[in-house]
Amino acid sequence: MTRPQRRIGPFAVSAIGLGCMNLSHAYGAPPPVADAERLLLQALDAGVTLFDTAALYGFGANETLVGRVLKAHRDRIVLCSKGGMTGQPTGPNGALQRVIDGRPDSIRRDVEASLQRLGTDVIDVYYLHRWHKAVPIEDSVGAMADLQRAGKVRALGLSEVSAATLRRAHAVAPIAAVQSEYSLWSRNAEIAVLDTCREIGAAYVAFSPVARAYLTGTLRDVSGFDAKDIRRAMPRFAPDNYAANLALLEPYAAIAGDVGCTPAQLALAWLLARGDHVVPIPGTVNPAHLAENLGAADVVLPAEVVARLDVLFTPGAIHGPRYNAQNQAEIDTEDFPAGA
Repeated sequence: MTRPQRRIGPFAVSAIGLGCMNLSHAYGAPPPVADAERLLLQALDAGVTLFDTAALYGFGANETLVGRVLKAHRDRIVLCSKGGMTGQPTGPNGALQRVIDGRPDSIRRDVEASLQRLGTDVIDVYYLHRWHKAVPIEDSVGAMADLQRAGKVRALGLSEVSAATLRRAHAVAPIAAVQSEYSLWSRNAEIAVLDTCREIGAAYVAFSPVARAYLTGTLRDVSGFDAKDIRRAMPRFAPDNYAANLALLEPYAAIAGDVGCTPAQLALAWLLARGDHVVPIPGTVNPAHLAENLGAADVVLPAEVVARLDVLFTPGAIHGPRYNAQNQAEIDTEDFPAGA
């Protein structure tokens, strides 16, 4: 099945890709392995050609899963992964802990480990998962460019960076993509990075495009999150903030009804309307949600609907920052002033 396409560097990809993280990581217990394998193949059969993983997800388990399931179909997909933020044995008794490390030697180590887990000899798009602020971005990207020249990666990307950092990196080697959060309730990209990507010819790959289930309209109660669900540490999902954010969903659902699509499809169609260089990568463990998400590529939003959504979800209408103070300090993105 052929889906509408967009470009990332030298690649034509399905306009809506698949973020594979939650098949192994992030929102509580992952699905049974057989179910995860089945969903990856269902995505492939449905025309998805962009698959996104990272060394961090499940401390390598997600790369192993994606690589094993899709190896026989390698020539049909654009395979993306990330390094520079991985699980390292720095905890008690050598337990793996998340470590940001953008030193050139570490990036070279991360790529080799990812290639082995993915079962491939080249990664199509390789991202620096976080800029390690103790290391000049030029050094990290220089190491990635060396790996590109060596034929181990085909195109370079960055994640969660500001426009200024993106320009510095692009001066060292062409950056094909920036992957950061972007949705109706996380619009920081519109301050500068979205336009900078367009200017330099990079794709903007939007993760969490349905706001970690908020924009599906189905997540009403946040009190029952699994102990390992990363949303427990996100201020927007704190009970008081979330209760205030729920107030936006009634008029939002009404707009979806006017358009004739689901709330999740409306969120994805809005992103596609922001520019032809925007590529959402929703994740799911549910085959029905996969089909729903992919259907958003066929939803065309009139300009007046886009304008209504822009007004409804002004940054100042959202209660709570997207990250807590510790995680916010680790990223390098522009922020709207308070009350914007």
